[in-house]
Amino acid sequence: MTYMRFLLFLTFLFLSTLSNQPVYGQRFPPADSTITTKHETVANGQRFSYTATTGTQPVWDDKGKVIATVHYTYYKRDGIQNIARRPLVISFNGGPGSASVWMEIAYTGPRLLNIDEEGYPVQPYGIKDNPHSILDIADIVYINPVNTGYSRILDEKADRNIFFGVNADIRYLAEWLNTFVTRNNRWTSPKYLIGESYGTTRVSGLALELQNAQWMYLNGVILVSPTDLGIKRDGALDKALRLPYFAATAWYHRKLSPELQGRPLDSLLPEVERFTLDELLPAIARGSSLQDDEKNRIVQLMAKYTSLSPAVISQNNLDIPTSLYWKELMRSDGYTIGRLDSRYLGIDFREGGERPDYNAELTSWLHSFTPAVNYYYSNELNYKTDVKYNMFGPVHPWDRSNDNTGIALRQAMAANPYLHLMVQSGYFDGATDYFNAKYNMWQMDPSGRLSSRMRFKGYESGHMMYLRKEDLIKATEDIREFIRISLPQEGKAAKYE
Repeated sequence: MTYMRFLLFLTFLFLSTLSNQPVYGQRFPPADSTITTKHETVANGQRFSYTATTGTQPVWDDKGKVIATVHYTYYKRDGIQNIARRPLVISFNGGPGSASVWMEIAYTGPRLLNIDEEGYPVQPYGIKDNPHSILDIADIVYINPVNTGYSRILDEKADRNIFFGVNADIRYLAEWLNTFVTRNNRWTSPKYLIGESYGTTRVSGLALELQNAQWMYLNGVILVSPTDLGIKRDGALDKALRLPYFAATAWYHRKLSPELQGRPLDSLLPEVERFTLDELLPAIARGSSLQDDEKNRIVQLMAKYTSLSPAVISQNNLDIPTSLYWKELMRSDGYTIGRLDSRYLGIDFREGGERPDYNAELTSWLHSFTPAVNYYYSNELNYKTDVKYNMFGPVHPWDRSNDNTGIALRQAMAANPYLHLMVQSGYFDGATDYFNAKYNMWQMDPSGRLSSRMRFKGYESGHMMYLRKEDLIKATEDIREFIRISLPQEGKAAKYE
């Protein structure tokens, strides 16, 4: 062998081992890599071992050229003999631009970040076992879309429009999932999508895209704190639907009258919902034609349910922006309340104004999640890299046109009798509030023909309801039950009768 051939041979050997080596000394991850580690846990009272595989899988363009890579972490319970009966849960977070960290280390995954029982940061930062993980009943893959987590565009000339838009995002991720399912031999497994926040837009669209373009059919979709899913609600409707969230938040902060405050939340909210649809919505729609005595009656009832003064409600023509509510509810106490979770309190530079200076809940979450996820990948999953983990990545401008994801999900359900839907919402979420989530379901299925396969679950928490320990327990058990009811009996045909 010549000296030159010998050098080429050594170079080939070196490059062939890169996929399992730490990615030090660069700011871009390898296009295709895996790191595998073995672990043991106790979840839902069961002790078992599992395999964690974290790495990257390419995104190719139409000509077969690698243009980006998507980072993922795949948890698989060991010792499963029949993979055809073992569900696979495919998990996305939102943003758009958010990594999958939130549900991975705080909700469904086998490890849990160190927070208190209400979800607030504590030190020392760290990670521990999650006894409520759903890994007992299903394998899980957490996926970071391009430019989130460790995922990156690798070709600087690649068209950003391939990735950054409602429908573009759905198309390339459906292709990516086809490759993942094939590589990991999961075609025969029952499959579930779970998405949180903007991730609900993503998985609603993916349900139909996977069926139509990849011929991959699902058993279930779980929407955690869903967006509007492209379902319009302009004008009076948009203004009215906020009220039940306001009432829930006022109840949490003990701002309601003793009569209302003494009632359980699940007793109070149906009353507020009826008022919203039957009285407030028509009143707002009537605008200036609303008679003064009727307007005053509506104002007094809004004040009763929101704890705002009648003057503030009248000054805003019955239309209370959520940003004003976050500033106004606790103004006399010197606090603002959080957007995504209104249990959280903030302190502004001045008590005056119409919106908070910052999101009190988000800064609290980043406080605890960022150290935990960086520690976890490096020390427990052995993913050594100089690539920064993007909690929020650069994905803008994002093309939001032609968002028909709610109707797409409905179409997927109609075309697939096996497909079930569960919605999980926190009552104190002011960004994607629970009553708008209910409205989505009503409009997706106005005939009610699919209602037997749709369910709604509410929790006394916020956007990430699972941060509160009591709701983590409830919500993970709700997922287990949802999986159980959506797995058909062996031999039962997917057909309408």
